[in-house]
Amino acid sequence: MEALPRETIVDALEKRLREDILAERHPAGSYLPPERELADGFGVTRTSLKHAFERLAHAGLLETRHGVGTRVRDFLRLGGADLLPMLVLHSPDWIGEIFEVRRSIGMLIAERAATRATAAQVAELRLLLAAVGDAAGGEPVQLADVEVHRALARATGNRVYVLLTNTLFNAYLPVRGALVGPFEVPRAARDRLTPVVEAVAAGDQEAARTAAGDYLSATERMMLDGLARSRRRREGAR
Repeated sequence: MEALPRETIVDALEKRLREDILAERHPAGSYLPPERELADGFGVTRTSLKHAFERLAHAGLLETRHGVGTRVRDFLRLGGADLLPMLVLHSPDWIGEIFEVRRSIGMLIAERAATRATAAQVAELRLLLAAVGDAAGGEPVQLADVEVHRALARATGNRVYVLLTNTLFNAYLPVRGALVGPFEVPRAARDRLTPVVEAVAAGDQEAARTAAGDYLSATERMMLDGLARSRRRREGAR
């Protein structure tokens, strides 16, 4: 283990240990080496190491028992969706699995919204859809698009769908810049989303489900292509 730069010591320790845990160099259920051994190996103080442990415990990756040691939690068995942004940061491969859930949940949300949306919610959806077309392109369109999906989730009348929608969007944050492909042309982004909103407005469950599936599949392909290009650029720069 090599010494870490002093000016970012806790951040560097947290990152190093997090990567070791997520890469299973410290398997779930195993105990980390004694603090003194780890601190000496990294060339840091035990105080810095404890701060890093606290952050990782807060993230749900470690648990410390006084007099026993610090153990790696089985986050895949015990963790929640709040871990997704960290997992995406570790490996963008998680995005494919997130998109699979996004597609199935998004279709269900559109179907439910078609049967439950009020007149006021339909009016809000149309206003938010117009904002997608009026945004400047790229990130502003991406953020405007997010608000349409939040409104669709609210229109289901089920707050769990709202929280699931928030969770899935939060999972994108570490790689959001590579996912702007579908949002670079505002009018095109609006037009892709329009059939979903209009089917919900018409109260047509089947049309809403189909339109949402088409929209989510199309944007998924574009975003995965953008992510692959970003990865190739990073690898070419090494």
